[in-house]
Amino acid sequence: MTEILPADGRAIVRAVEILAAGGLVAFPTETVYGLGADAGNPLAVARIYAAKGRPGFNPLIAHVADLAAAQREAELSPMAQRLAARFWPGPLTLVAPVVATFGAKSGVCDLARAGLASVALRAPAHPVAQALLVAFGRPIAAPSANRSGHVSPVTAEHVAADLSGKVDLILDGGRTPAGLESTIVSFISPAPALLRPGMLPREEIEAALRDKLAAPDDDAVVAPGMTTAHYAPAARLRLAAQGLEKDEYGLDFGGQLAAYGSVNRIVADLSPEGDMIEAAANLFAALRDIDARGLANIAVAPIPTEGIGEAINDRLRRAAAR
Repeated sequence: MTEILPADGRAIVRAVEILAAGGLVAFPTETVYGLGADAGNPLAVARIYAAKGRPGFNPLIAHVADLAAAQREAELSPMAQRLAARFWPGPLTLVAPVVATFGAKSGVCDLARAGLASVALRAPAHPVAQALLVAFGRPIAAPSANRSGHVSPVTAEHVAADLSGKVDLILDGGRTPAGLESTIVSFISPAPALLRPGMLPREEIEAALRDKLAAPDDDAVVAPGMTTAHYAPAARLRLAAQGLEKDEYGLDFGGQLAAYGSVNRIVADLSPEGDMIEAAANLFAALRDIDARGLANIAVAPIPTEGIGEAINDRLRRAAAR
């Protein structure tokens, strides 16, 4: 039985009790809802994989309250610390070598790291997530609170639709403000690499580093969101469409598809004014609405690739690759 509670102080206390007992708690971040478990408890982490149907080779992001907590888990280089100081709390995940514990129990277990010698860490900005992390006092492993490969959830209702009966508690903090996952930057190699574009644009990170981000060294899955097919609705997506085919409905951006006389078959316009931040916030909700309507074929209007558009197009390509 899944509890759904407004994310107030009493609900946070209840959530901490559940996490301490090895249970699962879904909670809002500024990006999407996360499915949380005690990152140091392998049995609890195993419940995340089971609830999501997630492949064991795909590591989880461990959420921490701040940079000091992150430094207890990972060897953060000066460049990594610079990014954390600039963008945390916020939608940035850092992947770095696990700190040497010398026999002490790590706050992020091997299973959460998928057996890797690196760990993915983020300090979220959402007040509910921050309150939960501070109250729990340990890292919380938390991938997006959806079935693996399905569209990420931006409301408590989305979480319930995917995971009711598989999660012990959903903290309802309303719709998440960003609606797109964190950007992931790796510091495993000497040159920092962009593993996954996200809500924090590449340009802002490169400006803070005063250097360009490299591409990943190889095709190994060393962080969440790196599998080819991901974030997928049931519908077939045709990207960069200039109009609608006979059996298609449209996912528009800036009224482009409507200009082709197809306004009656537009499911949603991610941003009628062509605002990239608004489009990112609306993306997953629109994909879930497509699923709810049972539509089979969706034409997606062209979306610019600048700034956060890189992340939007990345999610759409993965959603179309099923």
